[in-house]
Amino acid sequence: MSLASARIQSSLRLPTRTRKPVGERTAEIILGLFPEITNGARATHKYFAKFLTVVSLAGFLALLGINTLLAQDAFKLSELKLEAKQVADQRDAINRSIDSYAAPENLAKEAAILGMRPSETPVFLDLSATSKAEVERG
Repeated sequence: MSLASARIQSSLRLPTRTRKPVGERTAEIILGLFPEITNGARATHKYFAKFLTVVSLAGFLALLGINTLLAQDAFKLSELKLEAKQVADQRDAINRSIDSYAAPENLAKEAAILGMRPSETPVFLDLSATSKAEVERG
């Protein structure tokens, strides 16, 4: 026999002058179905709730920290890309300057300033004749 049916039967056996109102009896029956919550059980639930809160906050803070580090890395990366672009632009400017000095007309002008003059009788080296002679000897 269940606890609820035992309570119902015991309430029916009471004399009529000591009967309780229906609402009170119903409340007693319903409360009798559930176990009594002790202080230990409440403390366990309280500590578990605190534990979950601490774990959730720790996870949230860790996620926030990781996100902040990634954002800082993204800013650093954009700064480095900008710096690399500036260095590439400087390198291109230096290469254009070198190319302007190495242009034939600029070389001829600088040579004339230094007192050099073009050769009247150019001499050409024929490397193919030397290589043919070496092949015939070998």
